[in-house]
Amino acid sequence: MYSTEHKFRLVPFQAVIALSILFFLLGFFNAHFFWPLLVTLPLTALGFYDLNQPQHSLLRNYPIIGHGRYLLESFGPPMHQYFVESNKSGSPFNRDQRSMVYQRAKNEASKKAFGTELNVYQPNYAWVNHSMAPKPKAEELARITIGGPQCGKPYSASVYNISGMSYGALSSNAILALNKGAKMGNFFHNTGEGSISRYHREYGGDLCWQFGSGYFGCRQKDGSFNPDLFAEQAKDDQVKMIEIKLSQGAKPGHGGILPAGKITPEIAETRHIPMGEDCISPPYHTAFSTPVELLEFIGRLRELSCGKPIGFKLCVGHPWELLGVCKAMLETEILPDFIVVDGAEGGTGAAPLEFSDHIGMPLREGVAFVHNALVGIGVRDKIKIGASGKLASAGMINVAMAMGADFANASRAFMFALGCIQAQICHSNMCPVGVTTQDPKLTKALVVTDKAQRVYNFHRNTLDTLNEFVAAAGLEHPSQLELRHICQRVGPTEIKTYDEIYPGLAKGELLGEISRPFFKKYWGLAQADSFAPKG
Repeated sequence: MYSTEHKFRLVPFQAVIALSILFFLLGFFNAHFFWPLLVTLPLTALGFYDLNQPQHSLLRNYPIIGHGRYLLESFGPPMHQYFVESNKSGSPFNRDQRSMVYQRAKNEASKKAFGTELNVYQPNYAWVNHSMAPKPKAEELARITIGGPQCGKPYSASVYNISGMSYGALSSNAILALNKGAKMGNFFHNTGEGSISRYHREYGGDLCWQFGSGYFGCRQKDGSFNPDLFAEQAKDDQVKMIEIKLSQGAKPGHGGILPAGKITPEIAETRHIPMGEDCISPPYHTAFSTPVELLEFIGRLRELSCGKPIGFKLCVGHPWELLGVCKAMLETEILPDFIVVDGAEGGTGAAPLEFSDHIGMPLREGVAFVHNALVGIGVRDKIKIGASGKLASAGMINVAMAMGADFANASRAFMFALGCIQAQICHSNMCPVGVTTQDPKLTKALVVTDKAQRVYNFHRNTLDTLNEFVAAAGLEHPSQLELRHICQRVGPTEIKTYDEIYPGLAKGELLGEISRPFFKKYWGLAQADSFAPKG
């Protein structure tokens, strides 16, 4: 791109200067020679600027030609995605996964010939055991009821739903298409923590209203929780469930930010925030500060919402904290109706690389831990568990439910159904397909009626495939999936079932003699009156 020989580093710049002088002199003999100056003079000016600017050492040493490096670097990710990436090598979602979503969204056959490209003898390869006596495939798409014994208005939910993505992070047309698709398919649309906008309401699709530490849509002017505004929103019949976001997989413990440049007057009105300032969600809640206070807050929300299902979402971190919440359940006798476990691999939100790569418990371990904690205190049958984190296929949902989840949520998969191309510039307001931008020129490319149909198709075709998966295992409903149904190669010649890899607790075991050292250690550290471990 630029010469590695020091003596040649200024040659391109010198050549541009020489050409500018030459064309200038020749122009006095023939005016046509002035035209190339439209190119060479700006390049000459750029070269002088490069030599004198202080920010980029590369450009000071390699004026003009050094820009080629930045240009090619910017083209690197898309070039890699389109021309280098194999069917299985892409990330976060590989080409096969993206193509599967696109095909199901378009109602095309998502089948592949000539066998798997996976190495089935590679350690960590996993599969679901099928039955010699498979069941007929269920025609109805699987549903479950969310709402425990303390809930006055249980909700019949699909086992696969749209995970939390806020208006503001997503465009108005994206929200419209998601909600219309949810209405068509009778599944719920999680609002994300950005509150309920008019775009969530236009088509009347079922909503799980999520709010986080910013209390958007139910906040006082100082950013604290406003019970009156909460009650007003929660009583709307379109709101079927309420979810408190404690943390998310992309950046647990980090909070969130919607840049001022993406905030429109409509977003500001929806969230009850000022214009012209970054919208900050702090990493901590002010409505509660201990496990007991969290449970009391849940009880208060249940009253304010007239008995609707109340739950919380988290990416599991310190084990003693969730176990402290379990102790608080026993102490207060207040139970959430559901807990959504977000895996560290999840996340549509932009985050520091260190958070994305190295903070938070992955989904399988997170779901297994929460499931066992609830079994261990004897309340698992009263609380539903949701799973969220790269669940784009029936196979992924299958594993999550075998780990202990009752239902699954997805965000990026439904973004693909909307037309997302995984450009990974969601935070820039320059989304090329109009999904994650507030630029009306880009947003208008997303045609609501077309994309809503694709959202509906993707959901229906995915759950239809899940029914086939379940039937092949000799089962009638995804809720019957268990750890013993899944095998994993753990070495060249060794295979274990998931119940061997993820051993569970017996019902009520945390209340007596605890057999597993992990739970024994952290149950001893957990406190109902503090998120901190016992000293």
